[in-house]
Amino acid sequence: MMRRALYAVAALIGRGVLGAVFMTHGWEKYGHGVDAVATQFASADVPLPHVSAVFAIMAELGGGCLLLLGLLTPVAGIAVGMVAAGAFLYVHAPNGIGENGGLELVLALGALALLVAVAGPGPVSLDHLLAGRMRARRREEMVQASV
Repeated sequence: MMRRALYAVAALIGRGVLGAVFMTHGWEKYGHGVDAVATQFASADVPLPHVSAVFAIMAELGGGCLLLLGLLTPVAGIAVGMVAAGAFLYVHAPNGIGENGGLELVLALGALALLVAVAGPGPVSLDHLLAGRMRARRREEMVQASV
């Protein structure tokens, strides 16, 4: 029982921190504007810089918010993981580990995004709450159908 409680707290903290970090980066990009982000992406040789800028802003802001809520967690985790993968490939990988702008932070964020997408949001989440309600509704429908 104690392990479940610890998992619930750890999942909530991990998911919440991940969501907050991506929301912060998305809000920063949003503040600069899509064109400025696209220009920065173009200078880093990111393919389709305008499309990539829109995706990054939406994934970071929207995906971060969804992660905070624990809603549509697999989709949000994959979206922010894709942003982390792009940042790794086009910006941070050449810098190595431990250097200014190094790859360690983007690797950690990408790994956590993958973990959350695969393992789920944990029990303290809207996904968990909605899944419980759906199970209860199905049980009720099965009972009514058998009468």
